[in-house]
Amino acid sequence: MANAIDQTRRMLSLVTYLRERPGARVSDVARAFGVTEAELIGDLNVLPLCGTSFRGGDLLDIDTDGERIWWHNVDDVAQPLRLAADEAAALLVAARAVANLPGLRESDRQALLRATAKIEGAAGEAAGASSRLSVTFESEGSVFADVDRAIAERRRLWIRYYSPSRDELTEREVDPIRLFAVGHTYFEGWCYLSEDRRTFRLDRVAEIRLLDTPSDPPRIEPRDLSQGLVQPAGDDPEVVIEVGPGGRWVAEYYPHDLAEELPDGGLRITLRTPDPGSLRRLALRLGRDGRIVSPADLSGSARDAAAQALAAYGE
Repeated sequence: MANAIDQTRRMLSLVTYLRERPGARVSDVARAFGVTEAELIGDLNVLPLCGTSFRGGDLLDIDTDGERIWWHNVDDVAQPLRLAADEAAALLVAARAVANLPGLRESDRQALLRATAKIEGAAGEAAGASSRLSVTFESEGSVFADVDRAIAERRRLWIRYYSPSRDELTEREVDPIRLFAVGHTYFEGWCYLSEDRRTFRLDRVAEIRLLDTPSDPPRIEPRDLSQGLVQPAGDDPEVVIEVGPGGRWVAEYYPHDLAEELPDGGLRITLRTPDPGSLRRLALRLGRDGRIVSPADLSGSARDAAAQALAAYGE
């Protein structure tokens, strides 16, 4: 599976290729780039969001009827690029930040630095202004780079991962399969601790290392994420939970229909689940930070489970 840098490199080459071949056949272009027609269509869906201005003008007018590819404004976009001072400064700041990302291939880093130097030479005073600005990535950026590199090099990962529902850190070896974003950024992989496919949120990875062990995940059909990471059915039972300020993470961790603010800084969360009984453990985990409001039988069973746990401590 191609990583983000490989896709970017391919799309840049694709622009040059299509400029010289108006009306090119989808099948011919896919074969030339060594990708499936579906992957090529995915690239073509992204290209119209690109252009020669950070302000959104002069976008690539490229479309396809499924058989041929048409670029309607090739002459307009082919005009020499003119950057305004703020555009040049923003581009230079972003380029320097990306060049410092851990996990970036050295050849890509050097190519980016050479391009940055050329822009600095042409930008004049704007280059000086950009040198006084900097961007730092949070830990998620480093995790992203390591996962992206592991996928590209087909290497296994070791991670320490935080699970808020259990309030614990676990150590796992994972063969990464893909990176994706659904609200937050995640990676999917084969987890050897669970012996199953698992999804990990990048900002919950406390520590990560690339291993020398080759990655060899089993062949798994990619999950359809078009409707979200977790997709409860509309006829699943409805559960209402109230949490205090310390339990607001529940709204991030569990897909929900509604989250209403409470006066004390907590939330009243309405969600659906095919197995309401599974939320009893959540209630025990929350303790004083939350309670199940409805349905009544689930609320009662959660109280009984808490009482039994307290009794066990007493014994």
